Amino acid sequence: MNRTVFGLDLRRSRTLAIWLGVITAVYAGFMTLFYANVAANAEEFERLLEIYPKELMQAFGLEEGFGEPGVFLHGYVFTFLWPLIGALATIVPATRVAADADRGFLDIVLATPMERARYLLGSIGTQLVALTGLAIVMVAAILVADLFIEPNLPAGNVALTALHAVAFGAAIGGPATLLAVLLLDRGRAAGLVGGALVLMYLLNVIAAIAPDYEAIASLSYFHYFNFKALIGDGVYPVADSLLFLWIALGAWLLSLAVFRRRDLAA
Repeated sequence: MNRTVFGLDLRRSRTLAIWLGVITAVYAGFMTLFYANVAANAEEFERLLEIYPKELMQAFGLEEGFGEPGVFLHGYVFTFLWPLIGALATIVPATRVAADADRGFLDIVLATPMERARYLLGSIGTQLVALTGLAIVMVAAILVADLFIEPNLPAGNVALTALHAVAFGAAIGGPATLLAVLLLDRGRAAGLVGGALVLMYLLNVIAAIAPDYEAIASLSYFHYFNFKALIGDGVYPVADSLLFLWIALGAWLLSLAVFRRRDLAA
């Protein structure tokens, strides 16, 4: 990786990363503070949810045991917040290569002795730094807010959620990088990745609402993006994290191979 290019890419991403960090901290912290009220009135909240179909509640990560920290944080923090934050933190730097090619900036960079792979590695490195930083901010906001509420959350289990969150985000960034290299069109690459995420979310919802179609959930990232057992019981989803990392690594390696031979004038 070229240190200069990596530094430039980080600087170009800092404003987005700062704002995403602020949003993440505020939302995760506020919802954690709200958990104290939910835990104290869990029975009332669950009776309120009984008016909705059980399958619909499961589709959105809400089910029996609403007052449990794993169920609450999964449904109201991780499922609602992180897919959006992870997508923005990776898609923007991942598709920058396409934007640079369109503006002609890439021609200037590659006119130097620097190899193409080193240039693209700067984008990949930025994605990982952004994801890691934002995941730490999210976990820190939850743990800081937890200092002011009762009951206390399992701090060690909550801290481990950062690893799975980063793996999920990387599985978005890898394909986004590959599409940016293949299409050299930032709008189309970002749109396809965003559309795929929406489609996978809908597949997961359909599988929960209609048990006859349960098998289609295996095609969705969200099927493997679950923190209930990790937060509640300390059971880390090793297989799911490895799946996300294999997708990310495979897409990034393929991106590097394609970019070395890609006709940038096409």
